[in-house]
Amino acid sequence: MIEYIVPNNIDDRILTRAAKVLDEGGIAALPTDTNWSIVCSMRSREGLKKLKSISGMRDERHFTLLCSSISQFGEFCSLDNTRFRLIKRLTPGPYVFILKTLLGTEKVLGLRRREIGVRLPGNPIPVSLIKTLKCPLYSITAKREMAAGEDGSTDDDSFYREETLFEGGWELEDITGLDIILDSGEDRSRIFSTILDLIEDEVTMIRQGAGEWPA
Repeated sequence: MIEYIVPNNIDDRILTRAAKVLDEGGIAALPTDTNWSIVCSMRSREGLKKLKSISGMRDERHFTLLCSSISQFGEFCSLDNTRFRLIKRLTPGPYVFILKTLLGTEKVLGLRRREIGVRLPGNPIPVSLIKTLKCPLYSITAKREMAAGEDGSTDDDSFYREETLFEGGWELEDITGLDIILDSGEDRSRIFSTILDLIEDEVTMIRQGAGEWPA
């Protein structure tokens, strides 16, 4: 089901309906400042299970926590002053930051790793939905393999090909398991976010995407 939404004049009723879907274990697709993401509520075990099934992936590096503020990062990740200042300078924007998780976060999300990617997108639709839902969204990048029913590749060279991304929201209707698509009516660019690993003291760029680095 597609719900058309105006980014600069968002209908709260649409956000409420989408939040209800996610609270009940549903899955949504929405635009970010790069491409399309498929999301579930972080607090829904059923939603997490469905998201992992849709993705076909087992590598947790490909899952990202979308947040509405940097302070929300700090609820789940270790964030000192140096990392906070760097993230503040680059957000909101097309960056994923790899951070160490706080004790308990991996249990909530069923993680086997003690780190997670977090993101504050520069698009009002996911940010507004997170605020309505009152919790972060666990997300994956929408890929054409999902619409074809194929398993996601964990090989970086094939997984990060921009031609596997979608443009229009209507294209995502072929992905089995989606409950709602929030569509601004604008095609998205086929581009990934930039991934920065902040685990160690020195920042490591894992993937170059829309965000410049060094910035």
